[in-house]
Amino acid sequence: MRWTHRPEGSNWGDFGADDELGRLNLLTADKVLQGVAEVREGRSFCLSLPLDYPGGNALNRLRHPPRRFTSGRGDKLNYNFELHRMNPDFTDVVSDDAVLLYTQYSTQWDALSHVGGLFDADGDGVPEPLYYNGWKAGEHICGPAGHEDALEGVNAARLGIEKMAETAVSGRAVLIDLERHCGRERVLVDYARLQQIMQADGVVVEPGDMVCLYTGFADVILEMAREPDAQRLASSCAVLDGRDPALLQWITDSGLSVLIADNYAVEAYPAREGEGCCAALPLHEHCLFKLGIHLGELWYLTELAQALRQLGRQRFMLTAPPLRLPGAVGSPVSPVALI
Repeated sequence: MRWTHRPEGSNWGDFGADDELGRLNLLTADKVLQGVAEVREGRSFCLSLPLDYPGGNALNRLRHPPRRFTSGRGDKLNYNFELHRMNPDFTDVVSDDAVLLYTQYSTQWDALSHVGGLFDADGDGVPEPLYYNGWKAGEHICGPAGHEDALEGVNAARLGIEKMAETAVSGRAVLIDLERHCGRERVLVDYARLQQIMQADGVVVEPGDMVCLYTGFADVILEMAREPDAQRLASSCAVLDGRDPALLQWITDSGLSVLIADNYAVEAYPAREGEGCCAALPLHEHCLFKLGIHLGELWYLTELAQALRQLGRQRFMLTAPPLRLPGAVGSPVSPVALI
């Protein structure tokens, strides 16, 4: 056994000693059928930003836009390559390309190996770096030894994003329309405010539902046309207050399977000041580390939210598998909503 006791408020072991899916286990066949039942209009929505948005690195200085390129083909490039150069009888013109992609630059999923915590799981009095369900940093989630080999040896042998992809991530989803009530003002939404909004709109979240938060933040990003202003981004749109214990308890009690937003980090970052030793990203710690809840960030929810407003609905069918990229701690995603 990797641990003898688990973090307070966690569900480690509830889905099995070696579980790597967390609350995705609640995304059952019944939840898929419930999602299918929400498809009544025959309309579909792309929930991804263009993957070269937000542009620059004002949101996160460590993440950069995709860089596209092509390979060589003899003394030419393999782009607009005329195959008659190889055989005069060929009429084909061929283009291939490649991309250097930061997996969490734009519309994304966080794997459970993205954020862990320091916790004394074996009772020896020394906190150690761990991830969900006690999988260990350096043993199960491995990184490079230093800058000189930063491109090698990076691999989440456990909790990699491919585990999520294998489930197909399909089922019923619920949209909570924060933008409708908060506008584009920068406000911290705690449990009380969230419940007020949900009750006003008749939103009900049941175990296994995928929850999406529409704040309007992705709209602000698109308006900046790949030239984001860091100050404006930091002062725009509603975010969850990850320091509110009642909000974190609601996430636990609701049984939601995944938590998604159109903003950066889902929660306020930086979080408001905490007491004593605490996580910089408390909602990430609660979801990824303690409960095994995958987080979706920077989704494009605008057109879906507008359609649901017009119909007086909140539920829809969502299919959102990440790239099946073994060992990755995050992934771009092109989610599809159906109503």
